[in-house]
Amino acid sequence: MKWPVDGVVNVLKPPGMTSHDVVDWMRRLTGLKRIGHTGTLDPGACGVLVLLLGRATRAARFLADDKEYRAEAIFGIETDTQDIYGKVTAIRDASALRPEEVTAVLPRFLGRVNQMPPPVSAVHYRGERLYRLARTGKIVTPPPRTVEIYSIEVLSGKWGCKHPRVLLHVACSKGTYVRALVAEIGRILGYGATLSFLLRTRVGCFAVGGAYALEELAALGAEGRIEEAVIPVAKALNHLPVVTVKPSAVKAVRSGGRLYRAGTVGFEGSLPSGTLVRLVAGQDLLAVARLELATEETIAFKPVWVYAS
Repeated sequence: MKWPVDGVVNVLKPPGMTSHDVVDWMRRLTGLKRIGHTGTLDPGACGVLVLLLGRATRAARFLADDKEYRAEAIFGIETDTQDIYGKVTAIRDASALRPEEVTAVLPRFLGRVNQMPPPVSAVHYRGERLYRLARTGKIVTPPPRTVEIYSIEVLSGKWGCKHPRVLLHVACSKGTYVRALVAEIGRILGYGATLSFLLRTRVGCFAVGGAYALEELAALGAEGRIEEAVIPVAKALNHLPVVTVKPSAVKAVRSGGRLYRAGTVGFEGSLPSGTLVRLVAGQDLLAVARLELATEETIAFKPVWVYAS
């Protein structure tokens, strides 16, 4: 069938499926081939997976926002994948670990940090995914990546046992590996740690409370109502400032041309140079553009993605 809607679907990924599995499942449900997502979730993880349908796939770079997680760490156990699905490489008695020790080390992870991606992950290394190299027995060490941790706190814990468990809330930038973060916390505390549970609770404005389970999407599909789960691209980009385009300038914007102040409807904003904005005509999204500021008088918006053509 011809899919009539471009947009975004907030999906609740279940554990046990890869992100690509979910994309394939959605393709079968909708009959649409052009589907992508804004960021991979590990197979064992669950939570928010933002799917992009149709022309919305080209908007992925504007929706790969900051993320939030609930993560459980087990101390005294290390694995080769930094989660419980890997091969155990070390076991220690961590019964002496105290809550205040964990709390005390967390502040050192706040802010911009260099993080080493897990050896089994979706990170590219010389044109190949690390997990594919690992399947062939090739374990490589990629260069560290700069990520940012906005907040990390202990929500609860099980203490006084050989392998204490701690539930964490983490807010971080895109590209952050929570299992690598857990492993590093364990290393610093001297016991080692591995990730036992991961729930992604938020990607940008998409929260787990608004995510559709696959069963819910299947039911909507069976009733011919799947479009109810699709968020229009213009709404999904609501976090970007909006600039209204005069009718006389719409054609130029649709052709990818620069939009100057004279072509806007009363734009008097004081946005920093480089800011991404939505260019709209009425209720229609035309493009995402970057503000170019030569002087206070010379303002131009350069489209970096044209939606309407």
